[in-house]
Amino acid sequence: MASKTVLSIFLIVSLCAATFVTQGVAQMLPGLFAPGSPSSPIDLVKCWSSLFSVEGCVLEIAKSIFSGKFKNVEAACCKAFSTLDANCWPHMFPLNPFFPPLLKDNCTRIVPNSPTHN
Repeated sequence: MASKTVLSIFLIVSLCAATFVTQGVAQMLPGLFAPGSPSSPIDLVKCWSSLFSVEGCVLEIAKSIFSGKFKNVEAACCKAFSTLDANCWPHMFPLNPFFPPLLKDNCTRIVPNSPTHN
């Protein structure tokens, strides 16, 4: 039980660190990310909010990232993930760019009528 708690805390801290690092880089380069420019920063709060609105979804996704297994991701979490804009993915998962397409593919098997984002 203690190892699950430690893993959960580690995953949450890792996700928060990735979010803050991405926002910090965006603030360091204001000329590159001017409002209305094609490379304007993604609102990470908006990106993550749909996942946090489903109980346990962020933890399910975090477990999948570290284990490489998608069996713990439930239909409600897949629906929430499917609603994300694909532009959020590189900012939400900067250390593993291959993860979002893998999760999306797995979610289309769990929730066959989910919307697709390219």
